[in-house]
Amino acid sequence: MVWIGDFSLNEISLIIFNLIGYSLMFFLPKKLSREIACISVLAGLTTGMLFDFTIGGGFLDFYKQNDTNHYELFDVIYYASFAPFGYFFMYFYHVLRINKITFIYYITAWTIIGLTVQWIFTLLNILTYQNNYKLLYSLPIFLLTQSLTGLFYVYITNNNSEKLT
Repeated sequence: MVWIGDFSLNEISLIIFNLIGYSLMFFLPKKLSREIACISVLAGLTTGMLFDFTIGGGFLDFYKQNDTNHYELFDVIYYASFAPFGYFFMYFYHVLRINKITFIYYITAWTIIGLTVQWIFTLLNILTYQNNYKLLYSLPIFLLTQSLTGLFYVYITNNNSEKLT
């Protein structure tokens, strides 16, 4: 494992994105229980890493993170940037009081956010597509993961509220 490849715009951008994401996460008013907040961070982290290890590396290898196809220290920082997204997804799901009617709009909005962030990451060379991968191919992945995350949030909050009564 290489510790740091070329320290350039992509590494600086990852540091800035993480600082902003984690700062917002800690300074927003606490609306989620500690357990749900923990689960949301872990859900964001594991979902992002799962798809990056399956389509971004391994046999498929559709894109590389940062400077190389080899793992380096800033890949860990890249993966750490997924955690705030999981938190924000569940946080705003709660704050906006998403229901069965608004669920599809919420999922669509978060899919657009995910595609936009991925597009920005390609502009900053944090992600580099290879093997004919295109941004549009991420659309069904985001739709699936956002939908499952939303359903998971509904499941854990319904189970959690039933235990509280």
